[in-house]
Amino acid sequence: MEPNTLAMAQEIDFSMFALFARATLTVKLVMIMLFVMSFWSWAIIIQKHIMLRKAKGEASIFDRAFWSGEPLDELFERIGPDPQGSSERIFAAGMLEWRRSHRQDGGLIAGAQSRIDRAMNVAIARESEVMNRGLSFLATTGSTATFIGLFGTVWGIKHSFEQIAISQNTSLAVVAPGIAEALLATGVGLVAAIPAAVFYNKLSADIDRVVGGYEAFADEFATILSRQLDS
Repeated sequence: MEPNTLAMAQEIDFSMFALFARATLTVKLVMIMLFVMSFWSWAIIIQKHIMLRKAKGEASIFDRAFWSGEPLDELFERIGPDPQGSSERIFAAGMLEWRRSHRQDGGLIAGAQSRIDRAMNVAIARESEVMNRGLSFLATTGSTATFIGLFGTVWGIKHSFEQIAISQNTSLAVVAPGIAEALLATGVGLVAAIPAAVFYNKLSADIDRVVGGYEAFADEFATILSRQLDS
């Protein structure tokens, strides 16, 4: 390598900030978009972890209260009209329908069991919708961020070749900065895509387990009410 070319290459700043500052407007917009996607993905990931930890803790506390032997009517009264936890809301939906199914003479309106089941299923669907909110963004980021970064890389390399043609100089000092700027876009895309894809799969599995626990509780609760209906 020629001494002049080596000296020029050594003087070039290859830090991430310098590469970003030298990039074309299109590549800058691509990287800004990817940074925003990555930041928002991490915000969703942290929020979902906190939410799932809270949901598991609430479910554990409620399960102990439910199976403690305390009468269901007393438990329902203690929870009150505005339940805080997901398990409590599902239980309250079933108990509220149970009470509504009683006539003034103490008898039960026909079809009480199916209405109770539907009420709890609706409550479970609402809780599942809240838990899954935001996961679609993680899935989108995981599947598209790499391609968005690749678009920035292709655009940056295109600009580099144009500069080479204009300067008519193919030395490393001319080629390297443009290629490095272009490849930075792909790197940022990978940084955004990989955590989003990994945590989307993990959070989806965790949410499915939590919702599965709600469904199992609803089935057990419905069985208890069914025994009372039969008696």
